[in-house]
Amino acid sequence: MKNIMKSRKTTDSTRRKGRDAQADPDEDYLDQDYDDYDNEEEERIRRIKNKGLVRVSYLMVALFLSMAGYLIYFNVVLRDDINNNQYNTKQSAYQEQIIRGNIYSADGNVLAQTDIAEDGTESRSYPYSNLFAHIVGYATNGKSGIESVHNYDLLSSHASILDQIREEKLDTKVQGDSLVLTLNTQLQQVCYDALGDNKGAIVVLEPSTGKVLAMVSKPDFDPNTIEQDWDALINDDSNSSLFNRALQGQYPPGSTFKILTTLEYIREHPDDYQNFNYTCNGSISKEDVRITCYEGEVHGYENLEQAFVHSCNGAFAQIGMEVNNDSYRKLCESFLFNKDLPIDLPSSQSLFRLSSNASYGEEMMTAIGQGETVVSPFEMALVAATVANGGTMMNPYYIDHIETYDGDIVKQYAPVKYKELMSEEEVDILSGFMKEVVTDGTARKISGEEYTAAGKTGSAEYGSEGGAEGTHSWFVGYLDAENPKLAISVIIEDGGSGSSSAVPAAKMVFDKWWYELQYQQ
Repeated sequence: MKNIMKSRKTTDSTRRKGRDAQADPDEDYLDQDYDDYDNEEEERIRRIKNKGLVRVSYLMVALFLSMAGYLIYFNVVLRDDINNNQYNTKQSAYQEQIIRGNIYSADGNVLAQTDIAEDGTESRSYPYSNLFAHIVGYATNGKSGIESVHNYDLLSSHASILDQIREEKLDTKVQGDSLVLTLNTQLQQVCYDALGDNKGAIVVLEPSTGKVLAMVSKPDFDPNTIEQDWDALINDDSNSSLFNRALQGQYPPGSTFKILTTLEYIREHPDDYQNFNYTCNGSISKEDVRITCYEGEVHGYENLEQAFVHSCNGAFAQIGMEVNNDSYRKLCESFLFNKDLPIDLPSSQSLFRLSSNASYGEEMMTAIGQGETVVSPFEMALVAATVANGGTMMNPYYIDHIETYDGDIVKQYAPVKYKELMSEEEVDILSGFMKEVVTDGTARKISGEEYTAAGKTGSAEYGSEGGAEGTHSWFVGYLDAENPKLAISVIIEDGGSGSSSAVPAAKMVFDKWWYELQYQQ
């Protein structure tokens, strides 16, 4: 029995040894699976790490490109703004080395210069005193106007190397570069005279180029005495003499806005706008709102052109309730309402606030240029210039070129098209209406001269919720209807109807240019 048990143990032991000596095929496969799994896991981990490295690399490249892009934007696009910023501390260093450059009118007159006393003291002087006060500005007690916006240009010098070496040896300053503006001295003077003692503004543009030919705002100030007058000027709330009404004023446009209301109606009725008709009884009422024509005038039966020429508030209030508010807003925004003007002088936005769900009263008021709609005189000059230029708005500009003190050109400015805003057919219709305003409408005081003109008057009421406090007088239009030379915007605060104050002021400007200035060009 013991032998049998011993034999069994020997056999089991031999079997175990055999299994240990000879590999089990199933175990080989299992080991291989483990090896494959380990390799796949390592590969998976490696791929994850690679993806992470790739993402980090992309992120670093993106950051680098962003930084490079910002540096380019900072040094190219923002360069002028940064250089001319009054808080740029480098400008004080420029003042130690460079004499501030001169500013000239288009016709060669000095508008601003630096005078040097025997002891070397520098002072800024303005030969035309108040005439260019708002646009040229001042450089004492801070800076404003062109003196501020182009401070860096006036404190830069592109004089020849020989001149700079000579001045350095003599331990004297180098003369800074000069700005030559697009403004005409005589045209500026007639605009100034046309405003008289009134508060208001006049802007004159060249429609084909966008050149600013004149810009006047009143009340004004004398930049030569700005330091002595400073306290009085900043505390004079009634006149706001430092305020540039031409660019920063926000006025109800009155009937001048009917130019855009008419354009919107024509666009919505391209084939049947001529069928528009309205019988004016002097007023129109809808719900709790009543709109009257100026001084209650009754115009009777009118088509669209007659309503425009007679400036009938009733007809345009009716149009305001018919046009699509969203389309109306898009049209006005294409003309830069609710946007910054494309000019680097400080300016205010013209605002169009009519919503898609506005009340009838809001629609009627907006269509006649009242309600919440406000404009700057400069904005309305751009509208008139766009019609005069065949529907193309040009970017306005007021510097013709920058030159060294001895006349070498440093930078030349050129006309730039902003956008085509009107079709040829739309221009023909509107310009025809605006010509009739002069020959047979509310601007008849301009007619009867050798020249032709086109335009639109406006009588814009303003005041509190309790009622109107006064009426601003407007005229916008252009000279030489067949070949427009000048576009103008005139506002006279509290001037009454457009025909009573603004039209005579515009006529003074047109007369001066037509009978004198055009022959000096």
